[in-house]
Amino acid sequence: MIWHLIAAVFAGLGAAGIGMLLRMASGKRLPTWIIPVFGGLGMLGYQIHYEYSWFSHKQAQLPATASVVEVEHGSMFWRPWTYAFPMANAFSVVDRDSMAVRDADGERLVEYIRYRFEKQHVDLVTHQAWLINCANRETLPLIGEERRPRFEAMRTLDEDDALYRALCQET
Repeated sequence: MIWHLIAAVFAGLGAAGIGMLLRMASGKRLPTWIIPVFGGLGMLGYQIHYEYSWFSHKQAQLPATASVVEVEHGSMFWRPWTYAFPMANAFSVVDRDSMAVRDADGERLVEYIRYRFEKQHVDLVTHQAWLINCANRETLPLIGEERRPRFEAMRTLDEDDALYRALCQET
């Protein structure tokens, strides 16, 4: 986080320098307030760029065996531009290396770990073990070290769901 603060300061200084160069090039006909305005716009521009590139940056850091199965976009009132262009706040990933495939009564069961990345002041990563029945597309979380199924949280996925495709159709 400190590096983003330093980068924002340098982006502001660079943009303020551009404002100063424009003022000097105009023979000082441009008003002096253009320098801090350019500095503020430079800092704001860096922050907006960082927030919108967060998802692609994190996605590039994932291993080749990981598949993004869900992306959550959101808007915030203190960032009014997000109402026009919502930004990614969180996403979920499954890693094919952490999957355990087994057959039970002729049905294919896949046990997997679902990782959830959230964009906060410090990025938050949580993980949860899940089980999916590929025959009927039902999935449910597994709780605790012994991985007990939590049946009340069972849900059925659509055939075109990215999670179902990543776990049952690509393997």
